[in-house]
Amino acid sequence: MAFCTTCGQMQADGTRFCRFCGGQQPNEQLIAALRREAEAIRFQLQQLQAQQMQAQQMRQMGYNNQQQQQRRW
Repeated sequence: MAFCTTCGQMQADGTRFCRFCGGQQPNEQLIAALRREAEAIRFQLQQLQAQQMQAQQMRQMGYNNQQQQQRRW
């Protein structure tokens, strides 16, 4: 399913004109290219989030190690 680029109403894939507002819809090639681009962005975002989580865990481990060393003194 797709959404009208003019009014936002749900449209069937491959629709050339919106049945609600009559707005012309992008062709299938453009939609496919945009979907590929969105998937690539989603993948990059997931990688970035994983890296941030790993960095946060490393900082937490360093903090815990520092706390343990201070207790020994």
